[in-house]
Amino acid sequence: MVDEKYKYSKLTEAIIACAMEVHKILGNGFQEVIYQRALEMEMTLRGINFSREHEMPIYYKDKHIGTRRVDFLVENVVSVELKAVINLENVHLAQAINYLEAYNLEIGLLINFGAKSLMFKRLTNSKFKL
Repeated sequence: MVDEKYKYSKLTEAIIACAMEVHKILGNGFQEVIYQRALEMEMTLRGINFSREHEMPIYYKDKHIGTRRVDFLVENVVSVELKAVINLENVHLAQAINYLEAYNLEIGLLINFGAKSLMFKRLTNSKFKL
C-alpha cells in the first residue's frame, strides 16, 4: 500500500491501517464522534503523533475571519476528516479539500466509517504553497 511516489505515503498508510482496525472492530452504524474516539485510541497505541479537533484559523484576503476544526492533524502535515455516512457526497470531498487549502496543507485523508466497507480518499492540495 505504501507508494513512495506519494508524499507522506508511509504516514497516510499508517493512518488508514488504524482506520481499518477501528472499522473492523466497530463496523458501521455509529456516530462520527465514536469513530473519532476509537481512531484517537488506535493512533495513540501505534505511536502516531496527532492533534484531535485541531482548531485552525481561516483567512480571507489576509484577514482572520474565523476558525474551523479538522478532525485530526497528524504529524502537523496530514489532515484527516472523518465521516460516518452511507455514501460520501461531493460536499464531503469539497469540505476536506477546503480544509487543505485554508490550512495550506499539502496532503489530507477523507475517511468514511458509515459504509459497510471502510472508504477513504487521499487528497492533494493543488494550491499548496511552501
